[in-house]
Amino acid sequence: MLDRAELDVEDLLKLVLVLVVVWLALEVVGEVVGTLAAIAGPLVGLLIAALIVLWLLDRI
Repeated sequence: MLDRAELDVEDLLKLVLVLVVVWLALEVVGEVVGTLAAIAGPLVGLLIAALIVLWLLDRI
């Protein structure tokens, strides 16, 4: 008789649970990074515009 599978069902369920937790953590991290990028985009634009205005007014 062949003993191909030495893993128990409980071990496989634990592995699936760990993979789901990792997947959810990556989703949360992705959302946080996306939110920070969405906030940082306009701020960088405002910073560049302010630098251009200061340069045109000879304040830099």
